[in-house]
Amino acid sequence: AAAAAAPAAPATDPDCLFCKMVAGKIPCRKIAETDDSLAFLDIFPTSRGHCLVIPKHHAARCHELPDVSMADVGVLVRRVAAAVVAATGCDDYNVLQNNGSIAHQVVGHVHFHIIPKPSEDEGLGVRWPSKKGDDAELDKLLAEVTPHVPPAAAAAAK
Repeated sequence: AAAAAAPAAPATDPDCLFCKMVAGKIPCRKIAETDDSLAFLDIFPTSRGHCLVIPKHHAARCHELPDVSMADVGVLVRRVAAAVVAATGCDDYNVLQNNGSIAHQVVGHVHFHIIPKPSEDEGLGVRWPSKKGDDAELDKLLAEVTPHVPPAAAAAAK
């Protein structure tokens, strides 16, 4: 029987700050690590306990990540959030992930912020300018988006 092929190495970008952290070329205050993800303290925190969880696979935007990387990051986000709650005593927090500069992404590598929210003044401040959607427009958008969702097997192959 033929030997199974070794898994492909995750994509990296030699100029990416977070890829350099993953490679050990830049230090970070590591909280936790898996084969596919890394969690560390944010050096510009908005509150005590603010940290980041990143995939080791380089992708600029969330939808560009392979499913296995996304799944691993999600599990580590939950584990690190629980650790931050336990360490800080702050039960309220935001999990934030931005895609693209207009959406306030500063480092072009997917990353999830875990930001404790101990008070109205500390942590993430969010303005959510929502309004009731038009039913006809929502139905039209649903019909436009739904065909682009790949089946689970196809998504896992990416």
